[in-house]
Amino acid sequence: MTDSTDAGFAAVREMVGCITDPGRIVSGCSGEYYLTEEGYEFETLVQYLSAGKCVLSGLFCVEGFVASSRFSLFYVFERKTSVLVIIRNVKDRAISIAREFPSACWFERECRDGFGVEFDGSFDDRRLFLHETYPEGFHPLKKSVRNVPIQPKLAVESSEEYPFRKVSGDGVYQVPVGPVHAGIIEPGHFRFSVIGETIFNLELRMFYKHRGIEKLAEGRSPQDCMRIAEAVSGDESVANATAFCMAAERISRTVVPDRAWYLRTILLELERICSHLGDQAGMLIDIAFPLGANQFSVLREDMFRMNAHLTGSRFLRGMVCCGGLSHDISKQQLQDLGIFAKVFRKRYRVGLKIVLSTTSVIDRFASTGVIKKNLLQPLNITGPAARASGGKGDVRTDHPYGIYDRFVPQPKPLNDGDVLSRFTVKASEIFDSMDLIEQLLASMPEGPVAGEFVVRDGHALSLVESARGENLCWVLVRNGVIDRYKMRTASFCNWLAIEHAVQGNIVPDFPVINKSLNLSYAGTDL
Repeated sequence: MTDSTDAGFAAVREMVGCITDPGRIVSGCSGEYYLTEEGYEFETLVQYLSAGKCVLSGLFCVEGFVASSRFSLFYVFERKTSVLVIIRNVKDRAISIAREFPSACWFERECRDGFGVEFDGSFDDRRLFLHETYPEGFHPLKKSVRNVPIQPKLAVESSEEYPFRKVSGDGVYQVPVGPVHAGIIEPGHFRFSVIGETIFNLELRMFYKHRGIEKLAEGRSPQDCMRIAEAVSGDESVANATAFCMAAERISRTVVPDRAWYLRTILLELERICSHLGDQAGMLIDIAFPLGANQFSVLREDMFRMNAHLTGSRFLRGMVCCGGLSHDISKQQLQDLGIFAKVFRKRYRVGLKIVLSTTSVIDRFASTGVIKKNLLQPLNITGPAARASGGKGDVRTDHPYGIYDRFVPQPKPLNDGDVLSRFTVKASEIFDSMDLIEQLLASMPEGPVAGEFVVRDGHALSLVESARGENLCWVLVRNGVIDRYKMRTASFCNWLAIEHAVQGNIVPDFPVINKSLNLSYAGTDL
């Protein structure tokens, strides 16, 4: 039972005002609230949430969550600072909500592939991460599938090939790009429908290297899952490890020491800076401006070396652990970071001035790849991509974790939604991250960097703000081991934004639009 005087409960109660029995809303251990839905109310409830401008930020399936049902579907809704998780217990069929919440499309297809749950009324029932060579009836996230060899199809009939959308008309031709690309980037297929050079439709297909991340976590202790969490997406290792630890720590009721959270926050912000620098350099490379790109590439390399100096890892791996940090960072190392921060800030300003004073750069960036603000809510677009289009959301301010309630970032949204806006938002966030790091260094407390972590059974949700946007993590511990680990990175939702951003642009602008969003292939295909 939840205290009806609680402010969080009141906000969630307002979200679901069509529910007549508020006693059915139960608080979780992470600040979220759970509502177990009775079947006949579901459609009414979804329509009410849609009318209330809620966002569907997650939908995932859990097998055997309750004894009375084969599968449980967890719908994670957000509105401002409130989080509601609706649990819907089903056997093998459910009702699609993708028409009310378009972000549900990939989520539902993911549940269908992983568990075999069908969604009635779905407008897209194509496979998602199980490509054509996987055999029929194979659903790898079921409990019954464990170390079972599969026999992939050696040949696929034309009738079994993935049915891309068919676009036709006078002068229309298709430009297929990928899934194998030049260089070392990961696989993804982009199918453009073009008249002349102008793009009027893009359909993307991902999930060419499904790694079974969620399945790998099953049966392991929370401590053993740290390396799995770090492997979700290499350049957001700290964010994903922190998300996992937060969920596990909330279940175990672990108190993380203040010093650990100060250092975790520094690592999170260093990771954000490295990511944004790589984006900015890549955007400039894609418009053939190496003079500007080199400024940011060199700074990024210097930042990686500082990361290695602080933690022993260029990507800050092996530091975050359940309870805090695996080891401390010395006073001398932190002083070195403070000196580096002052030099970095000056050098970054120089590089930024070179770029923003070059008219050819502004000409290529401005009005290119616009994401309209009205797409943010239905597609659950988050992070710099959203803040460049007028969005104000940031997990660090909307759902503060760690010490972000004491050191509160101030998002600075822009409204044009183009490549230039995304470049500028990321520049602003780099300065903000440096400011935050310097504040943390100046007020760093002494003390231990890890609290006692005792494994307990339970489940918890966590949200973190990675460099790309909102990452969601849900962990279920049973009998001392992971029963279900669900990770949803910002890229999983943000990928769909690119199909809209390229419309009306020309094919040569696609690379810079793509790079400005910095979407992770690995972070999407778990």
